[in-house]
This record gives sequence, C-alpha cells and structure tokens, in this order.
Amino acid sequence: MRNIKLIIEYDGTNYVGWQKQKNGLSISEVIEDAIFKITKQSVNLIGSGRTDAGVHARGQVANFLIETKIPADKLKDAINSKLPSDISIISSEEVDESFHARYSSKGKWYSYTILNRVEPSPFYNKYAAHIKYKLDLDKMIKASKYLIGQHDFAAFKSEGSSVKTTVRTIYKIDINKDGDIIRLDFEGDGFLYNMVRIITGTLIDVGRGKIQTEDVQKILNSKDRRNAGFTAPACGLCLEKVYY
Repeated sequence: MRNIKLIIEYDGTNYVGWQKQKNGLSISEVIEDAIFKITKQSVNLIGSGRTDAGVHARGQVANFLIETKIPADKLKDAINSKLPSDISIISSEEVDESFHARYSSKGKWYSYTILNRVEPSPFYNKYAAHIKYKLDLDKMIKASKYLIGQHDFAAFKSEGSSVKTTVRTIYKIDINKDGDIIRLDFEGDGFLYNMVRIITGTLIDVGRGKIQTEDVQKILNSKDRRNAGFTAPACGLCLEKVYY
C-alpha cells in the first residue's frame, strides 16, 4: 500500500464541512468519490482536522492508503479532473507509511477576514464576516496579546468535541487592516473546536467596546465559555497551512 499526501484548497460554502455527515455533502466525501472514479478503489481520506460548514481552506492536508501504479505527482491532475470547481488538489506526493495528516501535525495557521464597513459586499459575503460597527484596531491588538503563549483555552471552545486537554499554545496573532478589510492570522500548535472563531468574536467585541481590553485576561482565566464573545461566522475562516 502506498501512502499519498494531498494539499487541498476549497471553498466551503456549499458543504457541511470536511467530515462526512448524514445531513449533506462533505469535502472529504467528494474527494473520496473522485479518487474512486480514477482508481476504482474506495479510500479513507484522513484530514489534518475538521473544518466546519462554510469554512474554507488554502492548505488543508490529507492522506490516504491505496494500491495504484499512477505516479503520485500525477494523481493531483487525475483527481482534479473529477472534482467540482470549488475543490482543488494543489499537490500530491507519496510519503512514508508513518505519515498521518492529523497526528503528524505540529501546528496550524488560520486566517480570519472581516469586512468592516456599513454596507455589505457581494464580493466578500462568502469569504468575510460583515461587521458594520467601527472597530478599534489598537484595542484588538492589545487584547490579543493576552492570548499568546500556552494557556487553558476552555473559555474559547464550543461544546461538541471531546478532547483530552484544553491547553493549547498560540505562537502569534497578527491583526492588520487594509481599507475596509481587517485580517487576523493565528498560528499555534493546535486549536479547539471553534476556538479561532470565538477568539475573533471576542476581539470584535473588544474593538466595539463591548468588552474591555484587560477583561480578555479574566475571560481566559475563567475557563468559562459564557464569558467570552460571540462565535464569529464560519465564512471568514480559512485554514491557510498545516505544519509538519
């Protein structure tokens, strides 16, 4: 059996997320179907992590085991020929049998995009959260500093997943503005369920003045989800890269 690693881009708008579910079409299901059409073999696609409905990816990583004589680098084009236009395989390569897209991961980089103006935009409605209130970027940046490092992020996790520990390490949070677009970039060793979206929602509330900058430390220490801000919409979130 050969172990094939894929790097995948997708627009998550029309899917229930990465993971197969009973209530709709998933990203992994569509890719597995495409692989079957090419190789006539059913495979189990292992993703680096689950992205929710509406979340996008520029650098999702997955691997699968298969018996095929198709050169690994040619699988990319073959699979793409059977995929819809909102999913694309960026690269395909054969890797060591020990490689596991999820368990071999050392960290991830997510971005979150905000359209910060009164008027909505048809060009961003699938790819950014529309926040019409004026946001104080300096306060958001200052508040984000409380979250850098290793902490128990229980206050920034939604119910719905079982994890052994809620301790994670955030290496950096960059917040930048270009015109009406605010972009937040998060790098860490891993992220809890909805963690990036809840942190983003909390920082938006800081930017609006609903939460005081120094209260982010108190929210973190409380380990209580009820004290944090809202969960920012899925459409603004994108998995940029997985580190190994």
